[in-house]
Amino acid sequence: MKRFSKYIKPHLLYFILTPLFMCVEVVGEVYLPRLLAEIINIGVINDDRGFVIRTGLKMCLIIVFTMAGGVLGSYFSAKASTGFGNDLRLDAFKKVQSFSFKNIDNFSTGSLVTRLTNDITQLQNITNMGLKMLLRAPGMLIASLFMAIQMNASLAVILAVIVPVLALTIGFLIKKTFPMFGIMQKKLDKLNNNVQENLTNIRVVKSFVREEYENKKFCDSTQDLYNSSVGAFLIVILTMPVMTLSMNVATIAVVWFGGKQVLEGTMPVGDLSAFAGYIVQVLGALMMTAMILLNSSRAIASGKRIIEVLDTEPDINDDAVENRELVVKEGAISFKNVCFKYYKNHDNYVLNHINLDITPGETVGIIGGTGSGKTSLVQLIPRLYDVDEGEVLIDGTDVRKYSIKNLRDSIGMVLQKNVLFSGTVKSNLLWGDMEASDEEIRKYAAYAQADHFINSFTKGYDSELGQGGVNVSGGQKQRLCIARALLKKPKILILDDSTSAVDTATEAAIRKAFAEELKDTTKLIIAQRISSIKAADRIVVIDDGTIVGVGTHDELYANNPTYREICISQEERRAE
Repeated sequence: MKRFSKYIKPHLLYFILTPLFMCVEVVGEVYLPRLLAEIINIGVINDDRGFVIRTGLKMCLIIVFTMAGGVLGSYFSAKASTGFGNDLRLDAFKKVQSFSFKNIDNFSTGSLVTRLTNDITQLQNITNMGLKMLLRAPGMLIASLFMAIQMNASLAVILAVIVPVLALTIGFLIKKTFPMFGIMQKKLDKLNNNVQENLTNIRVVKSFVREEYENKKFCDSTQDLYNSSVGAFLIVILTMPVMTLSMNVATIAVVWFGGKQVLEGTMPVGDLSAFAGYIVQVLGALMMTAMILLNSSRAIASGKRIIEVLDTEPDINDDAVENRELVVKEGAISFKNVCFKYYKNHDNYVLNHINLDITPGETVGIIGGTGSGKTSLVQLIPRLYDVDEGEVLIDGTDVRKYSIKNLRDSIGMVLQKNVLFSGTVKSNLLWGDMEASDEEIRKYAAYAQADHFINSFTKGYDSELGQGGVNVSGGQKQRLCIARALLKKPKILILDDSTSAVDTATEAAIRKAFAEELKDTTKLIIAQRISSIKAADRIVVIDDGTIVGVGTHDELYANNPTYREICISQEERRAE
């Protein structure tokens, strides 16, 4: 818990009050058997009803205080553990938000979901249990042992035999379960990955009639988790019968040997009843300790996984930024001998010695085959990834010298995969500028050719979008994402194959709006269709991570074999 101490401090009062109130419960529970012994030894044997009533009322009063201690202890424990879990989850989520694409690539989405939910819940649960049992279990164990020894030291020898056996058993079980819980959490990661992937791509699954395959895949993951969970929990389950058996054996031994002492007159019958109660309390405290330790082994496995997230340093940060007020003013872009690869241990670069200069306000088309490096190239501009060699400059300054916020605020980017969020059309568009007026929203939606279809909705801009924008078409989703990017009023606009689902007439209208209304914005357009970039100021042709041509459409068609081949193949497809 030392690593998580910062999440304890804001709730320190509850962390202190919980054990204190649990101690009140312990004192009450330990004192009750003593009073019961007095009722039997004095009140019942002497037929002293007044003593029985007085002691009984005292017991009732103690029970009330014991209950109050237990209830308040549980209440403060819930407050402490819930606050702890909430703060930890917020911090972990914020850390994930700071991750670069490369950091996120190192964790699967399902694993991050598991860590932010199930793993933190495990820590929250053990905090709740630990606070209630932190002083209660050892306090009950020590106090009950003291009372039992004080009452009858010779009979307490039974505990000297039972307790070590139980301690060794508990230690063995913990040693066996600890690695199992780590494996189990990894299996849960895999299961969550399958669920996330399936639900995200459910339309693809149905269109290819792959439900049966996905069911089998999910079944295999579930069975894998089941097998690893059963192995871990089977050992935990064995704890209860072992503890129960030990408790029963100890109780029988106490009744047997204690009964003989009662018959011999060396032990009052009331003391035998109280002693049996203390035996139960001692073994119950051991049982509580065992459950805490067993649950702790799972919580420790989960804690290590959370620490992995918290200790992961974003590889893209503002450490090299000297002037945090520096902003992009013109939008000029330069690639200077840029080399890039996604995995450091790989020999092959995705981009090789890229050199390219783009002037402010210029419209540049980027084209090339699948996997040629087009998307990788533009992702280096807003520092979604960092270069391995060379540098990317904006307005003559290395992008690593800008603060991430100022850099990305100046760049509007529509990724290949268009993503919308649950909420209204307006709330999605406001991602571009939270302070945008309704007039601005409509203006930029019109530039993206989205205003018309938005107004066709019953509630217009207040219409609800399903999760991921499931209730709009692919072309409509693309236009909404373009409008959202335009609302940023960026100095640089990057469209990564963002009009592929739009008809040619609508695409032409979007290009016209860009040319007329975004003259001062530098525009980079990645496209598969020649028609999408034919009118660009310049076109960059990329092949296998290398720029093989730069020029206008006519220049490239006349002089660049790669570009001409792309043009001819598309012309042939249209002719067919």
